[in-house]
Formats: sequence, structure tokens, C-alpha cells
Amino acid sequence: MSLFSLTFLFLLLATHSAKPPFPCAECSPSCPHRCVCYENADLVDCRSGGFHRVPRGLPHGSWLLELGGNNLSVVGTHAFTGLRSLRVMVLTDSQVEEIQPQAFFSLSFLEKLDLSWNQLTILPVEFSTSLSALKELRLEHNFLHYISDYSFEHLDNLEKLDLSYNHLTVIGPGVFRGHSRLRQLYLHNNRLIVVQQGSLDMLPALEVLQLSHNNISHIDPEALAPLYSLALLALDGNNLHHLKFKTFNSLHTTATHIQLSGNPWSCDCDLHRVFTQWGISGLGRQPALHCRNCYSTGHYHDCSGHSGGGTSDGGEKQEEKQWKELGHRVSDTDSKLSILKSRQDKSH
Repeated sequence: MSLFSLTFLFLLLATHSAKPPFPCAECSPSCPHRCVCYENADLVDCRSGGFHRVPRGLPHGSWLLELGGNNLSVVGTHAFTGLRSLRVMVLTDSQVEEIQPQAFFSLSFLEKLDLSWNQLTILPVEFSTSLSALKELRLEHNFLHYISDYSFEHLDNLEKLDLSYNHLTVIGPGVFRGHSRLRQLYLHNNRLIVVQQGSLDMLPALEVLQLSHNNISHIDPEALAPLYSLALLALDGNNLHHLKFKTFNSLHTTATHIQLSGNPWSCDCDLHRVFTQWGISGLGRQPALHCRNCYSTGHYHDCSGHSGGGTSDGGEKQEEKQWKELGHRVSDTDSKLSILKSRQDKSH
């Protein structure tokens, strides 16, 4: 159920009002034509009113403004001047193609903003100016292909950001920098091809990172290192063939749930180490896995590689022997590293 459900908020405020918040479009001279204003509840409902621009004369004491289902096209500069009490604004499915600079000027107490299901391709650099109190921002189902390093600059209190179902191909370093309270980040169903080092910096509170159904083929080994609180990492449905062991080993949480299904894995011992170390089972049951044999036994010498072409039985045995020898060396190295780490931990 949507957090912006008008019915829910109507009932919620009704329980805290001295009088029930019945619609009173006529009794308030400040209620715009084709809108419904709810007395004592500070709710203004302008849904599907045929508006081509933000209506004028909105009550200055409004707490929630519903503008979904209109044909606004452009949200102009200072479109909401005077609505300093506004906490929730819904602009979903309103054909919005452009948000002009300082469109949300004076909305310094706004906590939830829904811009989903519109036609946005880019956000202005000044998008977040005056939105420092925002806790939830929904931008899913648009056509965004680029996010400036400064568009989210002032969203210091943001806890949930939904950018799913857009056309993003890359998230540059600095886009989310400073969002120390962000807990949920949804980037699934975009066109991302890489997770860059620095793109997730300074997100110590992030618990959910949804990256599924993109075209990600590479994750920088240090890209996930700044995530101290991660509980869910979804990478299913991408184009991942290999993973470096260090990629997940840099995570600071031991209970992170990682989703990796639906990738065209090419089995090697580094990948095997990832799956066994993190307890990810069912690798051999992946239908697109390019691997003859890769057991989840925890013993790296059981990992055998994919043959590039037809070989004789003797060639296959020789190749398998080489892989097992490599596996033994990897296993031995891991044991030594574990002992060294244990000694370092004791010394501290």
C-alpha cells in the first residue's frame, strides 16, 4: 500500500481533529476550483482535475496536497510559494516533463514527495534546494537518464529514495554523498552497467540496496566498502559473469542477504570462494552457469573450470588436475590469511 494513500491520511487526521474532516469546497474562499478541501484536516485533493499548471489559491495551512492524475507538463519556479506547512505532496501520473529551478522553494518542512509515473528525463541542479527536511522521495517510472552530483545535495534527512524503472546507465561518485540517514535505495530496472568505487560513499545507514534487473557486468572491489549497515543487497537479473572475492569481503556486516540469481556466471575459483564464504547455495543449479562442476563443499580443490573447446579425456584430466592444484594453493593461502587476521585481531 502506498505511503501516500489519501484515504489513510484522511482517517489518520480525522482521529486527531476536533471535528470530522468533511469536504468543504464552498465554505473556504481559498479552495481552488475543481479541488476539494477538507475542513480541519488541512488536506487538499486536486486529483484528476484537468489542471495544466499548479492551481493558485491553495490554502497556506495545507498539510497534504494531492495533485496526481493531471496534465501539468511543467512545474514552474516558485510554484508552491506560501505552502510552508506542507508535509506531503503527491504529483504522480501528472505528465510532468520538466521541473524548473527552485520549483519547491518555501517547502522547507516537506517530508514526502511523490513524482513517480511521470515523463522526467533530468532533474535540475537546484532540485533539492529548500527540501532539507525531505525523508522520502519517489521518482520511479520516469525516463531519467542522468543525475547531477548536485541534484540531491541538500537532502540531508532523506531515508528512502526510489529511482527504479528509469533509464540510468551510471551513478557517478558524489551523487549520494552526505546522505548519512539514507536507509533504502532502489535502483532496480534501470540500465546500469557498473557499480563504481565512490558511488556509494558516505552511506553508513544504508540497509537496503536494490540493484536487480540492470545490465551490471562489473562491480569495483571497493564499491561496497562504505556500507556499514547493509542488510539486503539485490543483484539478481544482471550481466555478472565474475566476482572478485574482495568485492563482498569488504562489507562490514556479517548478516547481509545477497541475491545473485539470474546472472550468466562463469565458474572460477574466485567466484566459488564468494559463494562458499557467503553461504550462497545453489550455484550449480543456475541454468546459465558456464561451469562443468563447482561444488558448494567449502573446499576449493573441488572447483573445476570451464573448458573452452573439445578436449580428449587425457586433456580434461590434465586440466582438472591443474585446477585442483590451483584450488589447493588458494585454500592454503586463505588459511594463512585467516591465521594472520586472527593474530592481528588478538593484538588489538
